[in-house]
Amino acid sequence: MAAPLLTLRDIHLGYGGPPVIDGAELVVGEGDRLCLVGRNGSGKSTLLKIAAGLIEPDRGERVLQAGVTIRYLPQEPDLSGFADVLAYVEAGLAPGDDHHRARSLLEALGMTGAEDPKSLSGGEIRRAALARTLAPEPDILLLDEPTNHLDLPAIEWLEEELRASRSALVLISHDRRFLTALSRATVWLDRGTARRTERGFAAFEDWRDDVFEQEEKERHKLDRKIVAELDWLRHGVSGRRKRNMRRLGELHTMRRARREERKAVGTVKMALGEGETSGKTVVEAKHVSKGFDGRPIITDLSLRLKRGDRLGIVGPNGAGKTTLINLLTGALAPDAGEVKLGTNLQMVTLDQKRESLSPTTTLQDALTGGGSDQVEVAGSYKHVIGYMKDFLFGPEQARTPLGVLSGGERGRVMLARALAKPSNLLVLDEPTNDLDLETLDLLEEILADYTGTVLLVSHDRDFLDRIATSILAYEGPGRWIEYAGGYSDMVAQRGHGVAAREGTAPTATKSTLAAEPAARASAKRKLSFKEKHALETLPKRIEALGSEIAGLQAKLADGSLFARDPAAFQKTAARIEAAQGELTAAEDEWLALEMLREEIEG
Repeated sequence: MAAPLLTLRDIHLGYGGPPVIDGAELVVGEGDRLCLVGRNGSGKSTLLKIAAGLIEPDRGERVLQAGVTIRYLPQEPDLSGFADVLAYVEAGLAPGDDHHRARSLLEALGMTGAEDPKSLSGGEIRRAALARTLAPEPDILLLDEPTNHLDLPAIEWLEEELRASRSALVLISHDRRFLTALSRATVWLDRGTARRTERGFAAFEDWRDDVFEQEEKERHKLDRKIVAELDWLRHGVSGRRKRNMRRLGELHTMRRARREERKAVGTVKMALGEGETSGKTVVEAKHVSKGFDGRPIITDLSLRLKRGDRLGIVGPNGAGKTTLINLLTGALAPDAGEVKLGTNLQMVTLDQKRESLSPTTTLQDALTGGGSDQVEVAGSYKHVIGYMKDFLFGPEQARTPLGVLSGGERGRVMLARALAKPSNLLVLDEPTNDLDLETLDLLEEILADYTGTVLLVSHDRDFLDRIATSILAYEGPGRWIEYAGGYSDMVAQRGHGVAAREGTAPTATKSTLAAEPAARASAKRKLSFKEKHALETLPKRIEALGSEIAGLQAKLADGSLFARDPAAFQKTAARIEAAQGELTAAEDEWLALEMLREEIEG
């Protein structure tokens, strides 16, 4: 790594209450692959905007190396004022940038450039914004939730595009598999400060839990010391006034530190309102077909959904997933065949577009239905303020219009509304959008214990693997086939992931990581001695390389090194770059071998 391209030092920013960002640091060097993680509301998007130069902090320093170019992808791109998509994308180019690349990226993303920005869907807006951000091939890419509203073919295409990019990358995403594939280091924004580890997202959750455990130990030690000092204050004060005043001052300092300590943000408390037991067969479709304007959406589909099944539905945008859901739930009649719904069904739908939330409705009215301060949760009543706290909303937000909430907060409102209702059939349409990783973890745990039936549409591969018992996959115009297991099981059976609709969406340039070991495992049913040895030794090598890189980066952090010894600076920077290349290769090799081992043994 050469001299840092971008540095944020001692960044502070607040909006009247506790500071959102309180002394955070961020350093981006050449070739960096950073994922920026933290709870909803922790300030990730704000820090990224400060890095992009779009927000001025209250205090702190932003240093951008001369000549370095940055492109920023916002969560909600604004295409207003442009005649067509191509004009919007080309407006992001600088003099000398390749206009042909702008067109080729749009084509790769399934767009022509002639589309009217006013008529675009959420997924199309995201594709246009990605083309605008990637086209200039900047030195630094700052991407805020780039996979939101993208279908699986587009996500896998983007993964390959970023993997091949020379740009340094700072990435915010809720997609675990996307983060794991692309990150080499992790910056954790927590309680206003930023911690960094030179390991990718795969190691983040263990590292985070270790930090919380150590904090709890330190808190316990402080509590015990305060108790001991209080006992001294009551029973051990002597006549040595000077010493006693000093000790009393230390006690007050400890108590103030304990009182003012910023604890980790609480966890969402979810309870799923389960209804009465449904019949054994929940949905049965026999030779169902449906089409629009001569285009087949579903052709001769037969499917039986039993109580307790969790069916994941995957396919590219425009394949007909919403139509399929409407057919299976009885909201839409088929052109041919029949759909029978089981007995005693209580269905609850989680609307991914948040269309049922009026922006002028207050948070309290959205949860209670209006005119009340009580929420009915699974047949009993709970005060709305208490229920709001379960989903990490403060009492002062009760009268807040939903239109001013963040995407993550609106996602929590939708969860709070849906989970309060009794159900035995949950229809979840992109439930992971805008939710932080901790909330997703809890949602997965609740769904794992849910005794009802789940219909799930999602582009989140990790979420599908954890929840689905079978996958209904798009196989071409009108054709849908069910595969046992989760998304990775489907990939192993098909030999590839979700393909784009012909002529409408991108195609990944390489096989997915999941497909490669599956193909290799089918040809070779046992690990060689060399592969076994690599599996045993690579983790130690990865750890050693990570430690070496951390040490070298600490050496480079000395601002006087370059002036004092330019040769040593260049030598250290060159070694970091080489070590990072070795680390990436070792991680990729270990991941491929581990997935091959699991495929053979599983």
